[in-house]
Amino acid sequence: MNVLSRRQVLRGAALTGVGLLAAACATPGGGDDAPKPTVTGARSAANPLGMNETGPLEIVIFDGGFGDAYATKIHEPMFQAKHPKVQLKHVATKEIAGTLQPRFVGGNPPEVINNDGAQALDVAALIQGGQVADLTPLLDAPSWDEPAKKVRDGLLPVAIEAGSFDGKPYSLPYVFMIFGFWYSSKLFAEKGWQPAATWDEFLTLCGQVKKAGIAPFAYAGKYPGYVWEAILTMAVKHGGTDVMKNVDNLEDGAWKVDALKQAAAAFGELHAKGYLLQGTEGLNHTESQARQNSYEVAMIPNGSWLENEQKDVAPADFGYAMFPVPALEASEAIPQTALHAMPGAGFIVAARSKNPLAGMEYLRAMVSKEGAGRYSGMVSTLTTVKDAALPADAKPGLKSASAALSAAGTNLVNWRVQEWYKEIATELDAATGQLMTGGITADQWTERLQKKADAVKKDSSIKKFSR
Repeated sequence: MNVLSRRQVLRGAALTGVGLLAAACATPGGGDDAPKPTVTGARSAANPLGMNETGPLEIVIFDGGFGDAYATKIHEPMFQAKHPKVQLKHVATKEIAGTLQPRFVGGNPPEVINNDGAQALDVAALIQGGQVADLTPLLDAPSWDEPAKKVRDGLLPVAIEAGSFDGKPYSLPYVFMIFGFWYSSKLFAEKGWQPAATWDEFLTLCGQVKKAGIAPFAYAGKYPGYVWEAILTMAVKHGGTDVMKNVDNLEDGAWKVDALKQAAAAFGELHAKGYLLQGTEGLNHTESQARQNSYEVAMIPNGSWLENEQKDVAPADFGYAMFPVPALEASEAIPQTALHAMPGAGFIVAARSKNPLAGMEYLRAMVSKEGAGRYSGMVSTLTTVKDAALPADAKPGLKSASAALSAAGTNLVNWRVQEWYKEIATELDAATGQLMTGGITADQWTERLQKKADAVKKDSSIKKFSR
């Protein structure tokens, strides 16, 4: 989630000043010139990374849907119990880039950054400027829980892959986000409605919902990423994993394939059929969620953080549940149960901070089974840590997402384009907003995105990535 953060996925990137930041931080050789963390303490079983046991450790947490209590009540106490002399400082903010850009430019960044939210830092630019630490020493360190194993052995492989740039791990994604269509199990049970597996079934369901006097579907119109996430998922189910792999790799004509056109046309149909909540194009994410809480709309596209984000405002008996984005057809390239499920909420360590190895040690505590298990219990969200069991009192939305993940098996959909290329992300937001209000056709949607991708490919000033 740099791994996509959930709001980067959903809002696109509005990162004022990132270009200036990259320029100010740049070094002649890019990321390879980042200073290597210096072992400043005696290595031991309790301090395998050799961090400075009396040095500083500043942790900056994005105070969004997950809050920051998981840090102050779980991970920081775990760390301090083992390293009591470290000078720990906790900072929570909703504006990561705005808070930290001046500090990177000034040469005094914090050790650990939860790089999440609409104003997340552009990690690709920071890597190019040599500002982000290579996390290989962390991944090769012994596990916090099971010292006979390495940290990397306790993580989902997709998490390491998603946090890597050019084969090097720079970000540690902590949350395993499950995307789909979210609904109230209470409402569906009362009305006798069933989740849809195919698009035809979904349109039939929308007709039933509309007949009951409820808007079938809404999304956060101010942040079109909520709906283009679903469009891309549908396209991969229909056309196979190469659909988005080719988009990520800036292959010629990648956006103009039939699978993307058909998926875009399907979602554009919701407007034409009158299945969208009136005014949805003007809503932000919390407003669309509030409309669902009041049963004005039946389904919204969202991620597995939704239940925790709404815990203080949703009806107590709402019963959050989700189902995968419906498949275009009954028989697809990838099974109907496939999910867009991806690591997110990336944590990075600043290479030029005062005690970067302490930052890695903090992450080692976070990815322990204890740290991950307690986190899931607190924020009702899965993590990228293997075998971190759900708590006994897991909420219904968390159970629903976990069941969907089990049903999907290895059929998980993902992409990196909007993370790697902010220019394409911005165009994807704009074009999708127009698609969903009938302003452009699916053909015009693909044409616009292909034109932007072609421009990015030709721009030698933009660093290119591939997978």
